[in-house]
Amino acid sequence: MRFRHPDGSLVHLAYCTNVHPAEDLDGVLAQLSRYASPVRERLGAARLGVGLWLAADLAAELAGDGAALRRLRAELAARGLEVVTFNGFPYRGFHDPVVKHKVYTPDWTEPARLEYTVNLARVLAALLPDDVDGGSISSLPLAWRTPWDGDRAGAARRQLDELARLLAGLDRAIRVAFEPEPGCVIESTTDAVRHLSGVDTEWLGVCLDACHLAVGFEQPQQALTRLAEARLPVVKLQASCALEAPASARDELAPFVEPRFLHQTRESGAGGVDDLDEALAGGLPGLGPWRVHFHVPVHAEPAGSLSSTRPVLRDTLAALLSGPHPVTRHVEVETYTWQVLPAGQRPRTEADLVAGLANELDWARGELVAGGLEEVDG
Repeated sequence: MRFRHPDGSLVHLAYCTNVHPAEDLDGVLAQLSRYASPVRERLGAARLGVGLWLAADLAAELAGDGAALRRLRAELAARGLEVVTFNGFPYRGFHDPVVKHKVYTPDWTEPARLEYTVNLARVLAALLPDDVDGGSISSLPLAWRTPWDGDRAGAARRQLDELARLLAGLDRAIRVAFEPEPGCVIESTTDAVRHLSGVDTEWLGVCLDACHLAVGFEQPQQALTRLAEARLPVVKLQASCALEAPASARDELAPFVEPRFLHQTRESGAGGVDDLDEALAGGLPGLGPWRVHFHVPVHAEPAGSLSSTRPVLRDTLAALLSGPHPVTRHVEVETYTWQVLPAGQRPRTEADLVAGLANELDWARGELVAGGLEEVDG
C-alpha cells in the first residue's frame, strides 16, 4: 500500500511475511496465494505491500537463479503485491518448535550473516518496482549481548564495512537497517549510536521496532532526536505493539508464556529479564508496570487488565511521518506471534488469520491518513 506524504514523498506500508512458515519458493508462493492476496482483496487495495522473509537457503537459491527470481517477480505482480522491504533478521527455522536465542545466529561476527544479507539485497534489487527509488532490509542488532568483546566488535565492524561496499555495487539502492532489541548488543537507540558510529550511513542505518522501543521504555521523539543528532538514518519502521501489565495483573500474563519465542520483560525503573517465565518466577521486583516483548495485534487491546503499547506506536508514527518530511518511507506491520497467542486469542482458521492481518493493516492505514498522508494507487 502506498501513501503520499504532503512533501510529495511515497511512503510504503506492508505486512511482514515472517508470520508464515514457508522456507522454499513453492511454499512462499503458496502462502502469498493463501494469505497476502486475500488480505489485499479484503482491504480493497489496488496493491499490497509485503515485507518478505526469505530463509537463507531460499535467498541463496534466488540470488543465483535468474529464472526462479523472475518467476517470483511475476507471481507477485499477478497477485497485486509489491516488495520494497525484506525482514532479514531470522536466518532460518523461525517457526521451529523452539527458536528463543537461535534467532540471533549467525550474528554479524560470522561470514554467513554477511552472505545471507547480500543475497537478500541482490534479490530485493531484482524485485523492486521500477518506479521505486530504493529498498530496505532489517537485520539483527549485531548479536545477542553475550559473549561480546573487542575482538567480536572488530569482526562485526569489518563485516559492516564490507556490506556497505557490496551494497554500493548493486544497480538499485538497497539499505540495511539494524534493529535494536532488548537483550542484544544494540538494545536501545543509545546503543545504536555507540555501536554504529562511523558506519557508512549511505547504505546502513537503523530499523526502529515500536514494540522493542516500548519494552525499553524509550520515548519515541527522544529516540529519534538521539539518532538524528548522531546522523544515523531511520531506514525502516516495524509497526508493532508490546504487552503491558500493571502490577495488579501479573497473573494475567501467564497464558503468554510459550516455548517458541523469547519474550524479554522489563519493569519500569527496575531493569529486566530475558524471558517472561523468569519474570513471573520472581525475577523482577513487581512494583512497577511491566512491558513484555510479545508482539500483539496492533489494532486490538488484549483481554482483561492487560494493555498494549499502542500509544507508543502512535507516537512513533507521528514522530516519523508528521513532520515536513518523512523520517522513513518504509513501514512494516510485524506481528509474527499470531499462532502463539493464548489459545482463545489465536486464529483458528486461515480466514481468521487473513482477517487479523487485514485489520492490522487497516488500522495502520487509518493512522497514516489521520497523520496527513494520502493513500494512492500508483
